[in-house]
Amino acid sequence: MTGPVLAGTTFAASAVECVEAATIVLAVALTRGLRVALLGTLGALLALALFIAVFGSLLVRASELRGIETIVGLFLLYFGWKWLRKAIYRYAGRIPMRDEAANFAKDNARLSESHDDRLGMAMAFQGVLLEGFEVAIIVVSFAATSHGALDWSIGGAALAALLVTLLAVVAHRPLTNVPENALKFIVGTMLVSLGLFWSATGLGFVSPLGDALIAVLVAATLALSFATILRLRKSSVR
Repeated sequence: MTGPVLAGTTFAASAVECVEAATIVLAVALTRGLRVALLGTLGALLALALFIAVFGSLLVRASELRGIETIVGLFLLYFGWKWLRKAIYRYAGRIPMRDEAANFAKDNARLSESHDDRLGMAMAFQGVLLEGFEVAIIVVSFAATSHGALDWSIGGAALAALLVTLLAVVAHRPLTNVPENALKFIVGTMLVSLGLFWSATGLGFVSPLGDALIAVLVAATLALSFATILRLRKSSVR
């Protein structure tokens, strides 16, 4: 598995979650102050870094175990299907598209009603921790696939976090222009495809296409997803 594929997948996944976390942190900073927002954010980042350091190193050492790729593949299938299913329902019109401006307004109203800085700190901590946890699981899961995979996946996640942070600081408002719904669709497709690939590899399947099989799985997943969206749209019209 090439490092750029892992880095690209974690970059897209991290970008989505970082945009959502940035909305919460920005609301806290504007209502309760930058210090409160930073304290909550740093606490969550330390917890996520500890999780990646501990479990990532364990999975690096376990990468030679027989069948570990199947376990990793099943994890990625689970998370990928959650993301892809929600994206399909959004594009089919079954559930609303995520709206960062609306979420920011809701968080801002809640924080404005309270004069307790502890609520702001807790919201920043919880927002960053929860939004980053699934990315952390993806990052450490990649660690079991090959040597050096952890570095590539951490690099992709770190680059996304840095980019989103810079954009949020410059814009000083929710990042509504980021194609968040499309990114979730892409990430879900990639995770499902990688999950299928690694599950089959762990079970002993050897493809004559090698890693190129991933591209075939991505194309097949996209085709099935678009077909499902069209079917859901037609059924909702009736």
